[in-house]
Amino acid sequence: MRRTGRAICLLGFLYLHGAIASLAQAEDDSSKVSWRSAEPGWKYEFPRDHGPHRAFKTEWWYATGTLADPNGDDFGFQLTFFREGIRPGEKSPDTSRFRVIELPFAHFALTDSGGRTFRYFQRSSRAAFGEAGFGVPPGRIAWMNDWVLEQLPSGSLHLKASEADRSVDLILEVERPPLIHGHDGISPKSYAKGHASHYYSLTRLKASGTVVVDGKSHAVNGLVWFDHEWATNQLEADQSGWDWSGLHLSSGDDLMLFRIRDKEGKAVFSSATLRESTGKVSEPTDFEMKPVGSWKSPHTGGCYPAAWEITLPSSALKLSLRPVLPDQELVLSPFAYWEGMVTGSGSLNGNECKAEGYLEMTGYGGKILGLSQ
Repeated sequence: MRRTGRAICLLGFLYLHGAIASLAQAEDDSSKVSWRSAEPGWKYEFPRDHGPHRAFKTEWWYATGTLADPNGDDFGFQLTFFREGIRPGEKSPDTSRFRVIELPFAHFALTDSGGRTFRYFQRSSRAAFGEAGFGVPPGRIAWMNDWVLEQLPSGSLHLKASEADRSVDLILEVERPPLIHGHDGISPKSYAKGHASHYYSLTRLKASGTVVVDGKSHAVNGLVWFDHEWATNQLEADQSGWDWSGLHLSSGDDLMLFRIRDKEGKAVFSSATLRESTGKVSEPTDFEMKPVGSWKSPHTGGCYPAAWEITLPSSALKLSLRPVLPDQELVLSPFAYWEGMVTGSGSLNGNECKAEGYLEMTGYGGKILGLSQ
């Protein structure tokens, strides 16, 4: 619910929120056209649905991965492209390039486990000259200058991002079909009708390529989790944030789970999707995400859970989930969120179980914006 996220994936979007409001007000009467809401009955089609959905206001493409080089050095990364709509629908070919219908922005973060460092970067653009945008594959799906997510003719994905002395450049082989979250085409975010998204994941992408840290290049392999989500009115007014995780289990299972909190910090909605190594998919309702301890951000003063205990009785799953580094917080005005590499250990059906993946926590380091509008 990255990845909503995640992810629900992210976001309480917007450091661009004020700019979007100003631009929207300046648009002509066509801005009064209604945004489409995520409703039951959506029929997913691929590769079409890897591309943008401009009838919906908010959308993101979200990739996280755990990687290792031949020396055993571990790395994690996040690359997320966001589309925030100003006016619904496609842009007319005869419209001035300076008249935008959407604003793209992107986040890139890289964790160096052995070096105990975390760096994050952000970019934004009006995309008036094609320097950023979104397309229908095959070809570029989302890009921001040289930050790119694209589908190759082979069907594999290619992503790359570079900033300062950190970069990632990976080929992703699709090993499993898209995992659709929720039911009847939607992923609910509330028990109240009308708060949902369209949401799927490519859960187990086999990655190979390079990571550069502090100017040193590492040949890496690993697993990547990719989320794509679009909606207009996901959260209710009293929902203040969420906790999401996408995990690869050592059993070969893939697990996505999230919980949404109210302004008092109480979990008011939760959801999970489990795909077993056999391909069987279920939506367990008996899971629990229990926060353990706390970590206070030195940047925002936000108090985040330090770790998590995850239980899923129907699968006899118990996991203790721990961050690789405590501080993997992205501080972006006017909000911040924690998005980082995690590992887990525990048991599944009485056998030892390990986990690796990413965790996202929003609403602790500042108010989230944009997803309830």
